[in-house]
Amino acid sequence: MGLDTAEIMTIGLNLVGWKKTPSDSAIHIRGRNIRKVLISVDVTTAELLLAKNMGCDAVIAHHPIGVSSIKFHGVFGRHTEYMVENGVPKYAARNAVRVLKRRTQIRSHANIYGQTVQSAKILGMALVNIHQPCDEFMRRVVLAKIRELKTDDNVSALLKVIREIPEFRNAVTRPLLAIGNTKNRVGRVALVVAAGTNGGYLVAKLYYENNISTIIYLHIDPGDAAKLKAEKMRGNLVLLGHLAGDSVGINALADRLEESGVETIRLGIIAGSYKKR
Repeated sequence: MGLDTAEIMTIGLNLVGWKKTPSDSAIHIRGRNIRKVLISVDVTTAELLLAKNMGCDAVIAHHPIGVSSIKFHGVFGRHTEYMVENGVPKYAARNAVRVLKRRTQIRSHANIYGQTVQSAKILGMALVNIHQPCDEFMRRVVLAKIRELKTDDNVSALLKVIREIPEFRNAVTRPLLAIGNTKNRVGRVALVVAAGTNGGYLVAKLYYENNISTIIYLHIDPGDAAKLKAEKMRGNLVLLGHLAGDSVGINALADRLEESGVETIRLGIIAGSYKKR
């Protein structure tokens, strides 16, 4: 007997000990007796057809689709939590996140959000997306590496410990220093991931203005990075790499599914293993 879609979502939440499904994750098409799944960062009709041809019972997307892509901005509140924890005044943090949410909400009105879900329904394919729980797992893996460092270590040491994580070591887009110098001190670090998306210029600026020496994003818009650099903000900006970061949490999810007896096909994912020992 295989799993049902509710059990798959629970396995995703259990990666990080959460009980509630965040707004950027959802069961889009329910299914039962699931024994084989395709897992991919992004899912369109093409991935659904591939899964059907390979005899899969369900598809698991990482990035939001359908209703979760419209409700995506609902998880951005974690940016406020991170900033306040790092000494940013609450009013300033809330204002920056309000702008970030509004931009994303407006942009979401351009989304053609129903097509992939409807395709899954036509194909009779169960469909789930699990985003923030997988990213939170990745955040904790990266954070454990950062904690091996001292504040007077330099940025090159930070890049070195992050590259010990298989997904970052094996990625074509290896961790990159976008702003700063590898000889700079790491100092106080803000790991800004698992909050939906990066905080862009406004959030990074607040960190720098409140004595954070090193910000770590998965990625950033090049225009935002150029703006920070042009304003000569004193600090370092490290980019982990989007696919490598997402692969960490997806690999952990796939490993847990396999431990539950479900065969997984990992499409486009950088290799890594988080099987229980």
